[in-house]
Amino acid sequence: MLRLLFWIALIAAAVWLWRKFKAPVSGANTPREQDAPPMVRCAHCGVHLPRDRALKLEQQWYCSQAHLEQGPGSSDR
Repeated sequence: MLRLLFWIALIAAAVWLWRKFKAPVSGANTPREQDAPPMVRCAHCGVHLPRDRALKLEQQWYCSQAHLEQGPGSSDR
């Protein structure tokens, strides 16, 4: 009976170690949300783009100079 318990404990320890070292390192290759640039929505067409690439007029953001000149789009979206 002691041999059986020994082998069960040995196999359980081996499985535990195998799972521990086989598990992928979380967050190693995935970009964190904090690293993503803030996004804004174009007031004319509604497309989302990084804030550093957007154009701002008063409190509105636009994706291009043409949309900035045309102003806000229709509000039926």
